[in-house]
Formats: sequence, C-alpha cells, structure tokens
Amino acid sequence: MKHMKVLNVDLTSGSVSITSVEAQGPVTLGVRILSNEDTYSKDPLDPSVPFIIGIGPFVGGKLPGVHRAIAVFKSPMTKTIHVAAIGGVAYKFMGSGIDAVVVRGRSGKPTALFISSDGVEVRQVNPVYSYSGLNGVYAFTKYLMDSFNDFFTKYNARAIVVGEAALKTYNGALFSIDVDPRRREFKPGAEDTAARGGPGTVMAQGHNLVAIVAGGSVKARYVKVTDMNLINKMSMESFKKPFIQVMGEKTIKYRYDPSMGTGGTFGVNYPHYRELLPLFGYKSIYMPRDIRVKHVEAIINLFWKPFNDEVFVKSKSWYNCGDFGCSVVCKKVWRGKKVDYEPFHAAGPFIGNYIFQEAVKVVDLIDEYGFDAIEMGHVIAWVFDSIENGLLKPEEVGLSDKPIFNPYEFAPERDSLRNAKLAGELINGLVNKSTPILRMIAENGIRVSARRLNEMFSDRVKATGKSFNDLVVYVAYGESGYMTPNFYWTPGMVAPMYILGRYWTNYSNTFMKPEDYAKSALERAINEALIDDAGICRFHRGWAEPMLEKMYSEFTGMKPNKNLYRELAEYSIKAGAQPKPWESSRAADVVATLAKEIGSKEWVFESKSDYTEWWIRYKVALDKQLGVA
Repeated sequence: MKHMKVLNVDLTSGSVSITSVEAQGPVTLGVRILSNEDTYSKDPLDPSVPFIIGIGPFVGGKLPGVHRAIAVFKSPMTKTIHVAAIGGVAYKFMGSGIDAVVVRGRSGKPTALFISSDGVEVRQVNPVYSYSGLNGVYAFTKYLMDSFNDFFTKYNARAIVVGEAALKTYNGALFSIDVDPRRREFKPGAEDTAARGGPGTVMAQGHNLVAIVAGGSVKARYVKVTDMNLINKMSMESFKKPFIQVMGEKTIKYRYDPSMGTGGTFGVNYPHYRELLPLFGYKSIYMPRDIRVKHVEAIINLFWKPFNDEVFVKSKSWYNCGDFGCSVVCKKVWRGKKVDYEPFHAAGPFIGNYIFQEAVKVVDLIDEYGFDAIEMGHVIAWVFDSIENGLLKPEEVGLSDKPIFNPYEFAPERDSLRNAKLAGELINGLVNKSTPILRMIAENGIRVSARRLNEMFSDRVKATGKSFNDLVVYVAYGESGYMTPNFYWTPGMVAPMYILGRYWTNYSNTFMKPEDYAKSALERAINEALIDDAGICRFHRGWAEPMLEKMYSEFTGMKPNKNLYRELAEYSIKAGAQPKPWESSRAADVVATLAKEIGSKEWVFESKSDYTEWWIRYKVALDKQLGVA
C-alpha cells in the first residue's frame, strides 16, 4: 500500500514539509484533517482552517477520466465542509509527485505555489487581470505562463488560479485552463472550474494564495493502472464486456448521442428535460404545462439550436478537459467558448435570456471574474425578481433599467437582450460593490442578505406580501449557511442533505415518500462522494462505480472509504451546520409542485404541516440510515 504524499505549506511562516498519510483520496484526507484540527467552530476564512486540494490514486495509467483535482474546504457559504472538483488538472499535477497540498496560515502578500518533481517554491505574485488582450482569470493564467515560462516548459505544468470574485466576494471559484507552454497558447476546451461553495474565496481571502502551478516528471502512482489486461479483466467481471466498449456505452450522453443528434450536458439536457427545466428563478414551477411548453419551444429555437448547429453540424469542435487519453471529449466549444448546461442556463433561461449569443457574453464575464456560475444565476434571478415584485428599485442595485422577469409578459427576442445587458451590469456591480446593497450581497451571500433586506425594506415586504427569501431557492444550514441548487426541478436538490450544490443526491425528476427518497438520495450521495475521493470525473461514474472496489483492491490494496459521507455529516453536526427546514417558500414548492406534476395522490401539500412533515420525515430517515440520529 502506498500512502498519499502530502505537501504541507504554512504561508504565515513560509515553512514547507512533506508527509506520508494513509488515506484513500483527497476527500477522506481533507475531512480527517479538518476534523482532527478541531475547525468546527472556526470561521471558514480563518487562516488556521486548512485548505486541501489533491488528486486520486488512479492517475497516470490507462484509465480515462481519473484526473480530476479535488478541493476540500470549510465553505463560507454552507459553514461546513464542502467538496469541489476541477477536471483534467491531475494529469499534469501528478508530475510533481505530490498527491495533495494542505495550506495553512496566511501570507502577508499575494502568493503562488510552484510545485514540481524537483521541489516547492513559495513566491509572491500579484494577480494580473488585464494582460495581453485578455481579462480576468484568462489574463492571470497567461501572465503566469509568460512570466514563468521556464517552469511551465520544463515541468509541463498547469496552473490553478483565482479571479477578482475570490478576492472580493463570498463566491469565488478555482479556475484552470491547460496550456501549451512552448507555443504559449491555451488548449481549446481544456478549461474547468471548481466553483461550488467558494473554494477560491477560501484560498484567496483565507490564505492570500492566488495560484498553484504544478507539474513534473512523475507518472503513475500505482504501476498496475497501466495494465490494460488487468483493466479489461475487471471490466469483464463487472460487465461481461471489454473496458473500451463499456466506457463508450456509459459515457454516450457526454460525447455524442446519435439518437438525439447531440451531446454534452448542454446539448442533451434541453431536449431531454424540456418543460421540466427551471426558468425565471424557478418561477416556472408554478406555470401550467402548456405555457412551459411554449417557453421551451422558444428556448430550443433561439438558445439550443444555434449551439447544436455550430458544434455538431459545422465545426464539430469537441475536446476534453486536459485528461489525456479521455475519448469522451465532453467539452463542446462554440467559437472558442466552452459550453456546458449549468453555466449557460445560469446566464440564459434561468435569468430570462433565451438568446444563446447573449448568454455567451454573460458567461464570459462570469468566467473572467472567476465566479461560480450556478450561484450567480441564482443571485441575478433573485435580484431581478425582487425588482419585478417591487422589493427593490433598479438604481439600488446599480441597474440602468428594469428587467423583464414576468414569464407571462416575456417576449424572448426583445426582452432577452435587456435582461442579458442588465445581468452584466449586476455582475460588474457585485465585484465593484457599487451600491450598499450589492456590497452586502457580495460579502454575505443570499441567506444573510435576504434577512437584512427584509428588515431594511420591511415596509415594502408588508406592502407587497413578498419577502426576499421567498423569491430565491436555497437550502439552509445552521444559523447562516446555505446552498443554492443545481438547475433541476427535483426534490433531491432541496432536500435536507448534508452536502448539496453538487450531484450528491437523487436529482431525477421524481417524487416519493420521504423515507424512500432519503434512501435513494443517500445511496447516490455515498457513490458520488467515493467518485470524488477517487479523483474520477462523474461523467465516468457509469463504469467507475461498479468497478471501484475492484480498482482499489487491485491497484492500491485499499478499500474505498464507505464511511466518508457519514464522516462529512458528523462534521456538519459538530459545526452546527446541519440542514435546517426551508426558509424559502419557493424552495419548499420545488417539492410540492413536482409532486403535483407527476400526480402524487398521497402528498398534496395543502397545508404548511404537510411541508414540515415531509421535511422532518426525510431528515429523520436520512440520519437513521447514516447512524447519526
């Protein structure tokens, strides 16, 4: 058994050490470090709270999709442990010979880590967000590549950087784009973010660490991962088919599905989910099916078709994230812009913008600043809806006009342009904290800001009969933590799970009694946690989950940590950040309206007690199954 090689960096003292730690993967390592160092009651941005980022054990061999870097941190949003993944990074990161980096302390000046197979350097680096005709994280990455080209070239390195959002707001992501150091160019499509929960904010504001650059000559952690015969043997035992065939079948959605004439999350989700897509900040859950169908027809024509015609008919520009050898090529690139469902839905139909080309501009701005796009979609929709309902005035949030956020009055080809333009103004305003309200949101997020806004504008709340928290969908954790859901109309995205904002839940468009739903969601959460712990892309989960135990046993001599989700739950409980009942009526109605949509007879949610009962029974069942009740 090989232990994880862990780089420990104290940015206060500048000290660096390497230790050997027994752990199945970066999530197991991170949870145990954060637990053992008694960080439960500490502020997530306290420099003494470690930030962990690492890779899984299966890197460097014949397996595709195993090269994700995984960040584990105490989230400024949820106030408990969160996990975020970034694709392709581990393929070059593994060259350093380091399996994980644990950052403690805070540098007095912005700092970057340069990690190679020859050692570690801690350097002061001021982030540059306008350079060589580029903006934001793209500019900073290019600046690093040009300024330290000898390092990038010698070690075939890749950088993880933060943007202005991480320096100035609660909602900063980690950003990485693969580079060709000899040509000093970005690799098309090979960009990704670890965004949910604010890992960039923790790295930047907690530790003043603005970049990690890693590479080197070290290859596979375990020699057996290069043995294709062994991989095929495990595949035959699990599926009765050779590995390449199984991998192709299990990842067809993300590559190209000939039955749908499209591929990737963006290409597949719109024609698949259709009238079940959440639109206008989830207001669509209240709309009759025939009205939703009309909206979807406009979305397919104006939003989906331009992408599909370009990517699958004309250019066929498909790439991977930098995970060498991965044939899934899930990164669909439209005229140089990587397109995925969640960021484009956040900048598109969710905020009342059905014009694809306008969404490209909004996503570009979100990416340049290094925001989490999903959270930004919720923030924009919330502010727009607050204006629509008379709770806010455009000038109070730095907008030049009033958005059109009534789906019954929305004219797609006319109003999309207005909403997209105002979304750009709002994004810029948040980073620049251009008004007192935007400063409050940028520093505190949705849940705390909603409470304060209810107090500040109590007269408007009373006059309209609407509260700020009822116009946005989020799940509450403890006294002040929260998480906004991924863009699916499903109870699983708002149910009382210990980690949300990822796919660690049953996210299908279904409804069932709370005990059954909790069981199905927990099974999914446990498997998703194990996939992250192994550093495996979830697009490969179809083949990886059935083979995972064999992979650990054959390659590493270990077993997967099946107690991992329980360890996460126990931390949340000790941190006082376990799930709390819905504070947002719209969040609760995500459950109630889907029950109605599929024709539930048992659960009709006619009274508040129905909502309370479903939530409590779910939470009790979940905790009982976890053994934390």
